[in-house]
Amino acid sequence: MIKKPTLIATAFCSLFASHAALAKISSEEVARLGADLTPLGAQKAGNADGSIPAWNGGITAAPAGYKAGMHHLDPFNTDKVLFTIDKSNIEKYKANLSPGQIALFEAYPDTFKMPVYATRRSASFPQFVYDATKQFAPTAELIEGGNGIKSTAIGIPFPIPKTGLEAIWNHLLRYRGQSIERFGGQAAPTASGSYNYVGFDEQLLVKYSDPSATPAQLQDSNILFKFKQKVTEPARLAGTALLVHETMDQILTPRQAWTYNSGQRRVRRAPNVAYDAPGTAADSLRTTDDFDMFNGSPNRYTWTLKGKQELYIPYNSYKLHSDKLSYDEILMPGHINPEHTRYEKHRVWVVEANLKDDTRHIYKKRVFYIDEDSWQVQVTDIYDNRDQLYRVAMAYGLNYYEVPTQWSTLEVYHDLNSRRYLAIGLDNQHKMYDFSQSFNDNEFTSSALRREGR
Repeated sequence: MIKKPTLIATAFCSLFASHAALAKISSEEVARLGADLTPLGAQKAGNADGSIPAWNGGITAAPAGYKAGMHHLDPFNTDKVLFTIDKSNIEKYKANLSPGQIALFEAYPDTFKMPVYATRRSASFPQFVYDATKQFAPTAELIEGGNGIKSTAIGIPFPIPKTGLEAIWNHLLRYRGQSIERFGGQAAPTASGSYNYVGFDEQLLVKYSDPSATPAQLQDSNILFKFKQKVTEPARLAGTALLVHETMDQILTPRQAWTYNSGQRRVRRAPNVAYDAPGTAADSLRTTDDFDMFNGSPNRYTWTLKGKQELYIPYNSYKLHSDKLSYDEILMPGHINPEHTRYEKHRVWVVEANLKDDTRHIYKKRVFYIDEDSWQVQVTDIYDNRDQLYRVAMAYGLNYYEVPTQWSTLEVYHDLNSRRYLAIGLDNQHKMYDFSQSFNDNEFTSSALRREGR
């Protein structure tokens, strides 16, 4: 349960609950962007006790010595641990932890820890994203049922959200670059800590984030982004590939997906690559819509904006991102090695999703904690159909300052029942993400998928 003193604007959210899906941002609210609010709608000022500082633009330049293509140097490498949350002092900090985070301390009382550092509000984005956010904030709106969006492009569509659906669409459409290739993979350690590494090569073409995109063009093409994933290792899975076209209006055209099976050498339509279908080679430790902390259509849930909370979340995870680390140094039984993590206190939007009565999903309730500065979901508490905590996910984010964008370097999905976890984004021993690609639509067709697999 979220404690009342830590929530902000709960009454405000309730006021709009019945009609906010059609509400538009006012000119007075637009004027706040870049004034008392950041360009993306976060509260610019710090908190009362100074533990959260004011936002002053985030990281505006790469640290000395960094060159594109390197694993990102830590701009805060001289910061010291302020304190560490563990089983001995957790009662002192529970007000700033999610129920899922508390459950991790209970599950692994002798090993799970949170080293807490000074809060660095490092999130920053290109100026054209800020400009587009302000330009289209007055017109952006959800289509019927919230199962799509229109009259917006490039920026955060709802910088001052009135509903949970608006907040989750901000996460779905947050800026991560335009044409990106990612290398790395995932591992799902057993209870003893042993694991097999599964490697991926992923390509992402985000039509929504193109600096020249317009609402009319996006509505005409009905494409938000195109995503292609190829398994590179182990040998028995290598060549298996996935292609996804995510749509702007998911009522008009739902998500389109294709898979290539290296054994059969065939491309097939894959309408079930959505919702609670098992994630690729994930040992059933995540669903398809868990990827990126949440993706896809929100239409199986009712969404409630609960307000804001100050929470200890993974942030500025440059230490965990380092190419000096091996995967054996990161992965351990039960959870990743806390010695390489960094937590900070940040304000997060709290969004609760409850499964509709007439739909099905293995998750009955999900609570998302969304960083106010970046709209990245940082923590998710997940409940099963018995209303019991089932899974806990955390995104270990950092600023990719050559872009710039705030995005995760690693996502970890904890299954409290099996006492196992899935770590996605392990790239320490691989080539760094490439944000300078210039992919075109021809590289995201079923024919291109077949070529990739071969």
